Amino acid sequence: MPSKTPQEEATGGRAVPGRSEVDAFLQKVAATPPPAKQAGARGRLIFALDATASRQPAWDRAMHLQGEMFQEAAKLGGLDVQLVFYRGFGECKASRWHSEGAGLLRAMTAVTCLAGRTQIARVLRHALKETRKRKVDALVFVGDCMEENVDELGHLAGQLGLLGVPCFIFHEGQDAAARSAFEQMAKLSGGACCRFDPNSARELRDLLSAVAVYASGGRQALADFSRERGGSVPQLTHQLR
Repeated sequence: MPSKTPQEEATGGRAVPGRSEVDAFLQKVAATPPPAKQAGARGRLIFALDATASRQPAWDRAMHLQGEMFQEAAKLGGLDVQLVFYRGFGECKASRWHSEGAGLLRAMTAVTCLAGRTQIARVLRHALKETRKRKVDALVFVGDCMEENVDELGHLAGQLGLLGVPCFIFHEGQDAAARSAFEQMAKLSGGACCRFDPNSARELRDLLSAVAVYASGGRQALADFSRERGGSVPQLTHQLR
């Protein structure tokens, strides 16, 4: 029987999110085929969040950090972001496309979280509809649970993968069923899944910024970003080589 790592011994064998998992996620982003774009075209990213009752703290963190995505993408020609969220009894909404952080912040500020079940399938169907109208370069989803049919979610994620829209899923919390579903969705779409520390603003900032850089400029831009940002992001360079 293999011996436990020091981290496993310290946590009784329970897996916990750490910098190594964030680094692995960022490496997976770096390995994702870059989006095909015409010269001078802006990146397009759907930023989807679970806005059910338990999500208010995570929503507040994301709201304060979303400007980082635009700042990093602006160096590469810019980024258009559409906010998508679900909450309450069957409510799932999408904002207009925002080309700067102030507009997205206003849209997020107007939303409060309400109790309800997950509606991830509706988010994926919306992403399919949007990219068929005009190419979407990536989908970011931040959530903590999954209460839907995993086969349906996998099928929709696979369709996004065929259209070249990778799903980058940030999982907050310890829900094993959600974790498994999110990993399958990410794999089928050609994206990646990462559980992050909900108390670390830096981790979420780095993850959001990395995907924004990828959506705006592809793999080489992400390599440049890793050298500039420091912290855990330079781990990407090993995959890029």
